[in-house]
Amino acid sequence: MKIEVRIAQWLLAALFFLTGALRLWQALHGVLISDAVLLMSTAQVLLGVLLATGWQLRIVALCAAVLLLIDAATTHPFWKLSGGSAATSLLAFLRHVSLAAGLLLLSTAGGARRR
Repeated sequence: MKIEVRIAQWLLAALFFLTGALRLWQALHGVLISDAVLLMSTAQVLLGVLLATGWQLRIVALCAAVLLLIDAATTHPFWKLSGGSAATSLLAFLRHVSLAAGLLLLSTAGGARRR
């Protein structure tokens, strides 16, 4: 695998791992977090580890992309908002979509062995 693909893999893995781990750390220290957020955070930590190690990279990257797209649609409904909150939500939505695009690229660039 090319070094730039490997670096992208590790950067995307770090994002998932650190985001999930931070929320889990907060929950352990008394911050009230819903069960859905705890489940999502656990999934993020697991996906981060799997992405970093490269285990079933193609499938894991596709699953992570789907998770991000679902999260974007459910947590950043910019189309229901107006004013500054709509703009903020749109930026967060687009950030999730862009990360999903990077994961889709990773799934095609680094997953399979060529013969």
